[in-house]
Amino acid sequence: MADQTLDAKGLNCPLPILKAKKAIKDVPSGGTLEVLSTDPGSVADFEAFCRTTGNELLEAGEDNGVFRFVIKRVS
Repeated sequence: MADQTLDAKGLNCPLPILKAKKAIKDVPSGGTLEVLSTDPGSVADFEAFCRTTGNELLEAGEDNGVFRFVIKRVS
């Protein structure tokens, strides 16, 4: 279970990333943020987001058109 969940379903790029960037600031260091998205482009976006921010992408998956990402805040 993640420390915080962000429901970004129905939003298109770049909104899921922008909302995640804002939401992860409220997650304590070492905590996790779960992001739910329906934008297929979010798969590559969240991989790049984690690479550039230094956060860790713990999980990425898709179920019935909903993409789920679990990001660990590193700093």
